[in-house]
Amino acid sequence: MIDQLRQMAIFAKTVDHGSFRGAARELGISPSVVSHHLSKLESHLGVTLLYRSTRKLSLTREGERLLVATRNMLDAVEGELLAISGSAKQPSGEIRLTMPSVLAQSPLSNALAAFAIEHPRIKLLLDYSDMRKEIIGGGFDLAIRMGVNAKNSITSKILFDIERKLICSSQYFNQREKLNDPKQLKGWDWILLSPAQSRGFSLERGKHRVTLRPVGRIVSTDARAVYEFARAGVGVAAIPQFLASDDIRAKNMVSLLPKWQLSPLQAFAEWPTNAPKHGLVKLLLENISAACGG
Repeated sequence: MIDQLRQMAIFAKTVDHGSFRGAARELGISPSVVSHHLSKLESHLGVTLLYRSTRKLSLTREGERLLVATRNMLDAVEGELLAISGSAKQPSGEIRLTMPSVLAQSPLSNALAAFAIEHPRIKLLLDYSDMRKEIIGGGFDLAIRMGVNAKNSITSKILFDIERKLICSSQYFNQREKLNDPKQLKGWDWILLSPAQSRGFSLERGKHRVTLRPVGRIVSTDARAVYEFARAGVGVAAIPQFLASDDIRAKNMVSLLPKWQLSPLQAFAEWPTNAPKHGLVKLLLENISAACGG
């Protein structure tokens, strides 16, 4: 039984890192030893737990089942060890986190900074990228995504809402005809974020709802770039409010149709069923959600 418990722990670490080499590096053993333990575990159980390829590892259905049990076991052991050792008040370890680069300028960064100050023994490895990264394939503990109509589930948790504004520069606004209705925006120049251009935008005012599907004069994969083009006077953009707040107060930018509301985005944490949910990740999510009002 002791051998199987050791093998299960190595199995979980291999899934965490998405490779034998990553697990071996953290555990201080060779990749061949990792492979040996996993093969022994599969032989003992009589099933295949991992599909191996030259690019990545993926779980079989049996592997997913075992991983859930292994996570529960490791979480329980980790919690008891921390409590017994008296170090529960000073958790330590490493959390690998990926998120959109635009969130570097959001309240999330302040929440992460506060978390780092409160928990000096926890190391944060933060990947800010506009490329959507795979969690297991990228070796991350979890990902924070942005989207509309996000939901809480066994593999995701809504952290906070991100208010959005339709904005343009004061210079561009003063060159256009007076704006009274959202439908007038169809003739304006648009700067779009590429994932959003196919969805369009819905504006609501009471019971009234207008959906716009503009064609972008400029389309970018980077939300900050979208804002900078709008700031330079190229046209209209729908952007997170935190990007434009200072410029709106300084009257360099204009918030269009203030009585109409864009549906907010949600920032949410996401993990597959085979991603780690150990105590540190849970602690981080609770802190972020509380700090950002989720």
